[in-house]
Amino acid sequence: MSDTIERIIDLNAPVDRVWRAISDHREFGVWFRVALDQPFAVGTPSTGHMTYPGYENMPWAATIVAIEPPHRFAFRWVPNATDTAVDYSEWPTTLVEFVLAPNGDGTRLTVTESGFDQLAPDVRDSALRSNEGGWIEQMENVRRHVES
Repeated sequence: MSDTIERIIDLNAPVDRVWRAISDHREFGVWFRVALDQPFAVGTPSTGHMTYPGYENMPWAATIVAIEPPHRFAFRWVPNATDTAVDYSEWPTTLVEFVLAPNGDGTRLTVTESGFDQLAPDVRDSALRSNEGGWIEQMENVRRHVES
């Protein structure tokens, strides 16, 4: 089984528009369905809570590791951290990277989540399966957001 999830989508929006949707915490929150407490800043935690129906009480916690306008944005998080009774602060994380590249008048967006092999075996497979489907849905959410 792979250690990495990669999704690629071609968007009918220029790089600067897609970059804003990825790197601005308010716009990110709209398409990702998360209410974030603060703007993204490298080396700092990003906190908030999900707004996705059925998951409204689930916290969002990530650490921003790269903001390289307008081509790369990355954070680390604990994938599939859905149990609100568990303290995930010491758990291994995966790296999520968004890479933007011009594609004609549009943008090719690649999202890669890696590091699943660092997770405990009983967590790894379910997190990988869950996020494989999750990233497909999130890429369509980005498309709707930047192409509307």
